[in-house]
Amino acid sequence: MKKAFRTLFVLLFFWVSLGLYFTNRLMYMKKKDEKLILMREKEAGRYNPEEFKALPKRDVDIPSPFGYTIKALLVEPHQTNRYVIISHGVTETKINSIKYANLFLERGFNTLIYDHRRHGESGGKTTSFGHYEKFDLKTVVDWLKTEIGPPIELGIHGESMGAATMLLYAGLLEDGADFYIADCPFSDFKEQLAYLIKKDFKLIPGLLLPIGDAFLRLRDKYSIRHISPISVIENIKHPVLFIHSKKDDFILPSMSKDLFEQKKGPKMLYIAENGRHAQSFNENRADYERVIDEFLQKYVDHPLPS
Repeated sequence: MKKAFRTLFVLLFFWVSLGLYFTNRLMYMKKKDEKLILMREKEAGRYNPEEFKALPKRDVDIPSPFGYTIKALLVEPHQTNRYVIISHGVTETKINSIKYANLFLERGFNTLIYDHRRHGESGGKTTSFGHYEKFDLKTVVDWLKTEIGPPIELGIHGESMGAATMLLYAGLLEDGADFYIADCPFSDFKEQLAYLIKKDFKLIPGLLLPIGDAFLRLRDKYSIRHISPISVIENIKHPVLFIHSKKDDFILPSMSKDLFEQKKGPKMLYIAENGRHAQSFNENRADYERVIDEFLQKYVDHPLPS
């Protein structure tokens, strides 16, 4: 009896430890050093401090529905009602969004960049890979629409987790933008985690995911299965441009292809030749901009009749 009890205790301790480790890795995923992000973007020529400082802009504090402050920057050099919100990826900050903001500024849009919860200057204790972030994005959209007033022409650009967040916002909460650009999103978080568990830890996902999901429900009050852009993609009626690098081995390009196939209505897909995860712009800039222009010309500047 004592041996059986000891064995049961050891197994219980093992699974509890595994569940805590798994959820810690998700909820408190190690972020990149903010100074290193700034240096990286500056040295790569994607962020020019003097040029950016000269742009008309203002800091914005937006109250999250979860009790913290979302820190944003509204850049408005143009007298226009055309705006693009940039939603960055996990471990990054709004500094990483500046290169995308510049892309749209050059095309006559004003832009809003912001830090996700638990990133950069924003509050929030955990990262949820789109679950809580989608509500924050809705809050940012609502704030901008109220601030600018109708009529506003709005686009959202998301990268990685930011792209998944954007698709969850549009598919679950409201199709509230006029167009979307999803750069290297995952299509389903459970499937993404299963892939990474097999790839990086050589474990069987079917053993780890159920206990991890149970602990996540207890600790952060949501389930992995709730984070599934592909399950809601059919609800998005406005145009979506999907972008992915062919050599991405973190989030596989097949996920963007699956999302593209399931999306109804106006859509485009661009698979970049060079670069790995979240490097489509950095490694294929000319083609990236060309595809953006084609997308904007087809669906935004000259939208199809409804």
